[in-house]
Amino acid sequence: MPKPSHRELLVSAALACLAPVAHADDSGPPAGQLRPKLILQLTVDQLRGDLPWRYYERFGEGGFRYLMEEGTVYLDAHHRHANTETIVGHTTLATGADPAAHGMVANVWLDRATGQLTYNVEDARYPILTAGAGVDRSTEIDPTQRAARSDGRSPAAIQVSTFSDELSLFYGRQSKVFGVSVKDRGAISMAGHTGKAFWFSKQSGEFITSRFYYDRYPDWVTAYNERGPAAGYAARSWQLLNKASTYVFGDADDRAYETALPGFGRVFPHPFGQPEDRFYTTLLTVSPAGDEITVAFAKAVIDNEGLGADEVPDYLGVSLSSTDYVGHVFGPSSLEAEDNLLRLDRALADLLAFVDKRVGLEQTLIVLSADHGAPEAPGYLQELGFESDYIDPASFDAKVEFAPVKAQFGIGEELITTYFHPYLYLNRVLIEEKGLDQALVEEAVAKVLMDFDGVALAVSSMALREGRVPDFPLVESVRRNFNPTRSGDIYLVFEPNRFINDFDGLIVASTHGSPWRYDSHVPIVFAGAGVPARRVARRVETVDVAPTLSLLVGTKPPSGAVGLPLHEVLP
Repeated sequence: MPKPSHRELLVSAALACLAPVAHADDSGPPAGQLRPKLILQLTVDQLRGDLPWRYYERFGEGGFRYLMEEGTVYLDAHHRHANTETIVGHTTLATGADPAAHGMVANVWLDRATGQLTYNVEDARYPILTAGAGVDRSTEIDPTQRAARSDGRSPAAIQVSTFSDELSLFYGRQSKVFGVSVKDRGAISMAGHTGKAFWFSKQSGEFITSRFYYDRYPDWVTAYNERGPAAGYAARSWQLLNKASTYVFGDADDRAYETALPGFGRVFPHPFGQPEDRFYTTLLTVSPAGDEITVAFAKAVIDNEGLGADEVPDYLGVSLSSTDYVGHVFGPSSLEAEDNLLRLDRALADLLAFVDKRVGLEQTLIVLSADHGAPEAPGYLQELGFESDYIDPASFDAKVEFAPVKAQFGIGEELITTYFHPYLYLNRVLIEEKGLDQALVEEAVAKVLMDFDGVALAVSSMALREGRVPDFPLVESVRRNFNPTRSGDIYLVFEPNRFINDFDGLIVASTHGSPWRYDSHVPIVFAGAGVPARRVARRVETVDVAPTLSLLVGTKPPSGAVGLPLHEVLP
């Protein structure tokens, strides 16, 4: 095509000057931006990107089908950081930042100053409002929860702003902002620093919060909890929604590698027991009941707080946790996981129908994604002929391969003190006492670890700090996870289909946390509020979600955001 002449360019410029322009008294947001009454951010814990398509034909109307047919669907969306854990992914979706910037590098990290474990949203300054409703470490199946030393909770450890923060700041705190989940970290990360967060207490069977958010519960929350959110499941069981013959995994209910929780078993029906039973509320969360309870409370928030009731946009983040718990206990390719997704579809349809009635889907900007994907359970992979097994980092220090390294530095004691996913921690006290160079020790240990069975990559934190790492994608994903004040000494990446399955004594069927595609691949779907219906095949990243919300609504991006707005979502 020939280039336009100078005269043609001048004519084009003159015609552009004659086009209608916006005046100061024009109402409404700028072209390409929206003024929704409600932003609804849905995060499904452990929803791998392919799973909604696996069961698409069996979904009903109004849930996944509405989102996937009426919204903009990104088919190749991934987290770009290495440690695909719950708080890491939730905070990335909320901030548009990498863990290196937002600071949530893992569900748990070691505080070097105190020598104590830090649970990501733990904050002893802000105890929960309900006495005795904290974590029951004897029944909690979430090992990261058991690591917390106090029941106080806040978003203080998130080092940058979230989209919900920016919305609140833009509208002068007039926007109502809430986060709701079974998991404290799922609710708190979505609500950000300026919103209100509520999560489900397995100890009390209620939705609770901390003194960071309130001095006392709103009256409606007190009344809601008095009705007993979990009581309706007493003496009931998780039963199949449809006939077993209609399921992909209908003939594979009982597998030896699945986790048989006390009283719950490995086969349908899975009984919940009675409210006074020790594991009653825990079992609810390892089933679709956990999401049903969460959706019911989210609807109560909309009604009682008047979300979407005026022209100032409000925000509701709903993190749905059952898919994660079911995936850990039974694996993502199990009859339980299949039935859970069919029931999750119903829960989503219920929530979206409620939002449509109260606010209107045309006035609601919806985004659905996941904090991470999920690997197949090793037992299932072995059935299909794959080589897959578990690995135990706790045994590394005692291996004979480490003897030359210890001899090199004159260390006769334990060099590796502990492993908290995904980091190995070295004995820094000993290293300092001997006057050794931390960087040299880290690199020597990392070099030996690379020869260990099951280890794909070992990266020294000092090498990351000093920029002495090779430039290739796997290392780049580790670099994005590196925070100088929180990361351990050596980041470990295990080979594909090699996993840790012993979490503080709890043996699970499947676990996530790697940079491999089965863990990084998640759905990203925008819908409602004029978002066009289309499917997009290009590669996008979860850091793009928050900047896209900011562009659509007109706020500035969150302070640490590095993602790019997804232009296909623009009306």
